[in-house]
Amino acid sequence: MKMRLLGSFWALSAMLAMAVSCSKDTGEPTEIPVAENVSAVEMELMQAVNDYRVSQGHAALVFSQIAYDYASQHTDYMIASGAINHDGFSARASEITAQVDAKSVAENVAKDYPSAEKAFEGWLGSESHRKTMVGEFTHTAVSVKKSPGGKLYYTQLFYQQ
Repeated sequence: MKMRLLGSFWALSAMLAMAVSCSKDTGEPTEIPVAENVSAVEMELMQAVNDYRVSQGHAALVFSQIAYDYASQHTDYMIASGAINHDGFSARASEITAQVDAKSVAENVAKDYPSAEKAFEGWLGSESHRKTMVGEFTHTAVSVKKSPGGKLYYTQLFYQQ
């Protein structure tokens, strides 16, 4: 009897170890590291984008807390994945559209620029990012966070109401 219980214990332990060790890796980050929000850089970058828009004959964009919340979540995601990307943009755009009845939504992202000025210059030097900055949008928000490794990650969301 003692041997049978011991055998059952080991069999159960082996099955549990196999189940845990064979878990499927989805490639998605499972834990988002704590990132330091860099508010001054956010404000400086939003101001640079608005100054550029006005210099090009467009209206300045209005800050949106909804856009900020989604931008912040995406910045956290990029830090967790260690790369800049637009993963999940369609879902973000759909959720923003549903909440504010947006006509269009766009996004600029960046990584490794040491300041708002350098990030802005990087976007300005890219035709697609520049077009987004002067697009027919009314609202925006910028999320800038410093990863635990010290790199800055940027997400700016734009939408038109």
